[in-house]
Amino acid sequence: MEKRDLHKKVAGLPDEHVPGLQDDWWTDISPDLWRSHGSFLVDISGEEYLDFFGFLSTAPVSYNHPRLRDKSFLDRLAKASFYRPSLADFWTEELAEFIDSLRKYGTPEYLHHYFLIDGGALAVENALKAAFDWKVRRNIEKGLITSDPVEEKQPLGTKVISFESAFHGRSGYTLSLTHTNDQRKYKYFPKFDWYRVEPPVMFFKNDGAVANPQEVAEKEKKSIEEISSILEKNGDDVAAIIIEPVQCEGGDRHMPTSFFVNLRRLCDEHDVLLIYDEVQTGFGTTGKMWGHEHFGFDAKPDMIAFSKKSQVGGVMANHDKFARFDSNVFSNNDGGKSRLNSTWGGHPTDMLRGAEFLKIINEENLLDNAGKMGQKLLEGIRNLCAKYSNIIENPRGKGMLLGFDMVDPEKQSELWSAMKQEKLLGLTCGTRTIRFRPHLDLTESDVSLGLERLEKALKKLA
Repeated sequence: MEKRDLHKKVAGLPDEHVPGLQDDWWTDISPDLWRSHGSFLVDISGEEYLDFFGFLSTAPVSYNHPRLRDKSFLDRLAKASFYRPSLADFWTEELAEFIDSLRKYGTPEYLHHYFLIDGGALAVENALKAAFDWKVRRNIEKGLITSDPVEEKQPLGTKVISFESAFHGRSGYTLSLTHTNDQRKYKYFPKFDWYRVEPPVMFFKNDGAVANPQEVAEKEKKSIEEISSILEKNGDDVAAIIIEPVQCEGGDRHMPTSFFVNLRRLCDEHDVLLIYDEVQTGFGTTGKMWGHEHFGFDAKPDMIAFSKKSQVGGVMANHDKFARFDSNVFSNNDGGKSRLNSTWGGHPTDMLRGAEFLKIINEENLLDNAGKMGQKLLEGIRNLCAKYSNIIENPRGKGMLLGFDMVDPEKQSELWSAMKQEKLLGLTCGTRTIRFRPHLDLTESDVSLGLERLEKALKKLA
């Protein structure tokens, strides 16, 4: 199919009353996934792009990895796509394989329960529901709720603390937790009046050192004091603190380890659950299976929400925390069953891919590769920040989660367009950030080529 004909089918003919899908920054690229290879996304017109975008950080390994082109694997994918069972009711071999691989290669020792669903927003939604259920039960146990909480629209223990510039989704509860600068994501939609706090964000020099240590220390102190004050006054009404290990959509904003350790401490002191939104930072993106693992055991969560690279969305939760209540949302008794549920519970084909990705990540040591190649790419970005200091600054990242800022925010889209012209795909975020999300099996030659194309794009702005 010609690209022009494809776009007519999707976007709608000019004279139609009802157009099709909205046009976007990327819609002039129509991928030919079968011909794409390695880190190169091939368009149906034959154009090849070096892909540091990764379909919004959803692609863990490079295009047409040999394991994914294996005939037996493709046969299994075809059979799994023949029909879509409701996995909440019927457990299939694909589900079993995904859970087994997740347990072996992707589950921290302090997280035990799983709940699977389609997409990141719904993963966060259900983590919140689990937290609300836990906190209301805890308040009943403490004698703080004496009426029937079922009859109350908002029983005590159903508020959440989130952070400025956070992005947790575009549906239901998550809209009340999304505070990015792009108001199109949430304006005019009703939201809960929950607590929102400014986190301490680090900026980086070209040698990797933190550029604003005193400011970070002061902001961390202020943020922790604000959260502590909220919890001292209204802790019984707060179910959870939710935070991304790196605020990705908000501008690839990094926070110090001590901040996450302090959040863990406050949660323990006030019977509040700590939830990490690992939708974008998880599944190896940062060079560890989960982004929060960079912060150590003293900052471990009670739950994480995941999706994107895992192919299947879901929640992992700590058993000991929830086992306090017999009928918790993860229990198998009548009081707990179906408290969290969905029709599909994921798709068998996604589960096959997700399981295979986990095996590839483990067998090919891709977490190690993500760390090493990510560091090489970051060092190259740092050098370009030094060379083009009037255009870009603040190079930062962990593994394949990399970003840098425009000195002039007005030039953000201009650099993005110049990169695209040079056949390098990246993504904007925040008000002035360019972010990269390469595959975990990125090669050294891909790093060199990416830096070469980025510099060509920068020269167009110089």
